[in-house]
Amino acid sequence: MGIDDTDRIHLTRAVELAQAALEAGDDPFGSVLVSPQGEVLLEDHNHIGGGDHTQHPELAIARWAAQHLSPPDRAASTVYTSGEHCPMCAAAHGWVGLGRIVYASSTAQLTAWSAELGREPGPVAPLPIEEVVPGAVVDGPDPDLAEQVRALHARRAGGGPR
Repeated sequence: MGIDDTDRIHLTRAVELAQAALEAGDDPFGSVLVSPQGEVLLEDHNHIGGGDHTQHPELAIARWAAQHLSPPDRAASTVYTSGEHCPMCAAAHGWVGLGRIVYASSTAQLTAWSAELGREPGPVAPLPIEEVVPGAVVDGPDPDLAEQVRALHARRAGGGPR
């Protein structure tokens, strides 16, 4: 399908939310849920600073969608995110039946950046969405926005000003 100008508007907002997470002391991840009509339904960012590492925005979006949208509306909605879903969030996305995922930066990029920045690997295997949800429709990464996301992760790791 490819990333178009409308997608970049929502992806840019997801990166802005990742910046907000960083400024709040969390890892820089942000996500936006958009309806089939183009309406922003929910925005969120990481909230792991309190120690609960399941407080990812993609998981919050999946839970919200399950409670507020019909199955057809979930399937026709799009999730925009600063970083490709982790396996936990990808599974939630698949179980809830959300539609397309568009991400600014990939799991492979994050894994490489984390190694370069000397960050310890997380406790969960860094799998691409399609390995967790084989039928998922995904687009990403976006080269320009991925560089912005990389800079946020470098700041989080101490490689630049917050």
